Amino acid sequence: MGATRKLNLAIADGVATISLNRPERHNAIDDELRDDLSRTWDAVLADRSARVILLRGEGRSFCSGRDTSQLGRRPNNETDLAFIRYTQDVRVKQLGSYKPIIAALRGHVLGGGLELALAADIRIAAADLRMAFPEIRYGLMSDTGGAPLVTMLAGPSRAKWMLMTGRPVDADRALAWGLVDEVVAPEEVDGVAAALAREIAAAPADALALVKQTVDGLWHGALHAALRQELAAQAVLFAERSSRRQPDPRAGA
Repeated sequence: MGATRKLNLAIADGVATISLNRPERHNAIDDELRDDLSRTWDAVLADRSARVILLRGEGRSFCSGRDTSQLGRRPNNETDLAFIRYTQDVRVKQLGSYKPIIAALRGHVLGGGLELALAADIRIAAADLRMAFPEIRYGLMSDTGGAPLVTMLAGPSRAKWMLMTGRPVDADRALAWGLVDEVVAPEEVDGVAAALAREIAAAPADALALVKQTVDGLWHGALHAALRQELAAQAVLFAERSSRRQPDPRAGA
C-alpha cells in the first residue's frame, strides 16, 4: 500500500501495520489524519493479504487525541452533530473489523487516541504509558466509544473516575484495571506487539474472524447504543461550550 504524510501503512507476513505519523504533535488527530484513518480502514479491511491489523504511533507517543489547535473547528461548515457522526463512523469501521486488531501503546494515549486503543482487540503497553480522557477539562466528554469501552473493560466506577477527573492512568494501573493486556519496556513494545500480530496472523483467517465475532457479539448492541448516546451528549456539550464563548449582546447597553 502507499503512504500519506501523516499516516503510514505497510503489509507484510499477513500483518497490516498502521503507523500514526505526527510525532512532533504526539500523533494528535487533526482533520487530515482522521480522513486518512477512514480511507486506511477501508483499504485494509478490503485487502485479503492483511489478516491482522497492528496500530502504533511514531515517536514518543501512541496518540494524544484530538489536535487541540482544531478543537471546535468544523471543516466545510459542518454542524457539530455531522462532525461527531463522521468521526464515529471512522470508529465504527474499526469496531466492525472482522480482522483482529492489536495496539502497541507508548507515552501519551489520550482522548480520541485512547478510544482508538480501547477499540482494538489486544493492547500491548510500554511502561511509560499515560492514558487519560482530558475532555472534561474542556467541558466535553468522550464521543467515539470511550465511555462504553472503558466501562466494559475496567468497570463503571473506574470509568467514571477516568471520565470525570481526566486524571492519567499509568501502565501498572492500566494493567490491573484490564485496560491493557501486557506491559513491557518502552524499547520492546513494537517488537512484542509485532510478534504477537504475526503469531495470530498465522492462524486460519476464518477461525480468527469467528472467534472475534463470537466475543464481540456479547457487547455489540450495547456498545452501538452507547455510541448514539455519546453522539447526542457531545453535540449538546459543544453547543453549550459555543454559547459560553459568545459575547452577551446586551453588554454595554
